[in-house]
Order: sequence, then C-alpha cells, then structure tokens
Amino acid sequence: MTRSERLADQLDRHWHKNLRPRLNGLADEEYFWEPVRGCWSIRPRGTSVAPMSAGSGEWTVDCASADPAPAPAPVTTIAWRLAHIIVSCLGYRVGWHFGGQDVDSQTFAYAGTADEALKQLDEMYGRWNAGVRALSDADLENPPPVGPERFPMEGIILHVNRELIHHGAEISLLRDLYRWQDAAEPRRI
Repeated sequence: MTRSERLADQLDRHWHKNLRPRLNGLADEEYFWEPVRGCWSIRPRGTSVAPMSAGSGEWTVDCASADPAPAPAPVTTIAWRLAHIIVSCLGYRVGWHFGGQDVDSQTFAYAGTADEALKQLDEMYGRWNAGVRALSDADLENPPPVGPERFPMEGIILHVNRELIHHGAEISLLRDLYRWQDAAEPRRI
C-alpha cells in the first residue's frame, strides 16, 4: 500500500465503519433540529439568525460577519455541521488540490433536505478520497502547487481526516441526543 493509500485508508475505514452508517435514515426534522435556542443552521434565504449568511441557492448557511468568530461559538445543527464538512473541510480542498469546480461558501447551493445533503457529502467525500489515493510520495511531501494552504500535502490530508472524524462525532452525538430527547430515563443518584 502506498503512503497516499494509507492516508486515504485511515479516513475511509472510519467513513465506512463509523460515520457514514451513522448518517443512514437521517430525516429532515432531525437534520434541522435545534437542541438549544439560537442555533446556527441551514435556513431558507432571508431567515438567518446569524450576523450574516452565505450561499447561492434557496437555502443559506448561518455564519459570522468577520473574524474572529463569535465567542462562545454558537451551537450548530446537523444541517450546519454537514454543510461545514461538505464545503469547508472537503469542498474547498477538492477544488484547490484535485481540480474540478471550485467550491466557495458564498456560491455553494446548500441542501434544504437531509437526503440532498447526504448526496452532496457522498459526492464530495468520493472526490476527496480519489484525489488523495492518486497522490505520489513527492506530492505528499510538498505544499500543493495551487490554493492558499502552504503546508505539505500529507499534513493537509491528516488535518482533513481529523476534521471529518471530529465533526462526524459531533453529528453522531446530536443524533443520539435527538433520539433520546423524550425517552431519557431520569438520572438516579
């Protein structure tokens, strides 16, 4: 197995055994569920609760108007977290490093349904995984020739792996909380 295949395999194993199976059956109600007031989410254009929104379609993502981001960070919905993975974690980098259409938060058409978001996720993950697997050892050791990231490609891949594992775990926890919100047993002390 080549280095690039090992790097891709690290995330691919997690993707197929942990994360992607946890997303099966995601319904729209759960996708948009707000566990607390003031969550950031994906919303119909013109209904954002955040300082600004981004996106080119009927649905936009809540976001900050400038750096630094709000502190404390707002709680985000499954819809927002999936959009973050699709656009910020994978999409930008697929466009920068593996060709094809550039992805940008301002021009991306965010998904208004869970099914549409999962299709976007699967497509972007497939493009990322194929791109990583095609890299040579020399590609991994050097910064990519285009894009703003000036670190060796291997470090970028490891960062994306951490991001997907991290955000995937957050989504999985939100699914657990959604499932148990009305059925939780009182805690016995």
